[in-house]
Amino acid sequence: MKNIVLIGMPGAGKSTVGVLLAKTLGYAFLDTDLVIQEREGKLLQALVDELGVEAFLEREADAICSVDCVNTVIAPGGSAVCRDRAMEHLKSLGRIVYLHLPLEELEHRLHNISTRGIAMAPGETLAHIYDYRAPLYRKYADLTVEVGRQTLEETVAQVLETLK
Repeated sequence: MKNIVLIGMPGAGKSTVGVLLAKTLGYAFLDTDLVIQEREGKLLQALVDELGVEAFLEREADAICSVDCVNTVIAPGGSAVCRDRAMEHLKSLGRIVYLHLPLEELEHRLHNISTRGIAMAPGETLAHIYDYRAPLYRKYADLTVEVGRQTLEETVAQVLETLK
């Protein structure tokens, strides 16, 4: 396996599960949100506020397309699926695992939606984003793992089992 790419909504656990998965496999871990912040010299929320959603998504895709690694668990931002070129690049790097979390659980987990750096236009809600992105996650996923209220260790075990 070259790389494992974890996709899903903000709050689904991509970064947290990704770190544990990387440790379990002896892989590196890469959060593409940090790549964007380093490239742009600003926090995600500042970029979304300054650039607007569409320009942010282009910068995010540029950052994702710059990634080149092996034996790495990659956690792209939840909005990576909004740009085909970003997802095609991630698909070329490894297997894509969709961490699917129901909307109700996401709403329970996310308390900092206005400051978290989520690519959403003024007036949009988490439900709007979920409805738009869910079909894209399914489109690009090689595998899907249902995430709920289980522990992080249980989620990592599910991902490993699904990858077999």
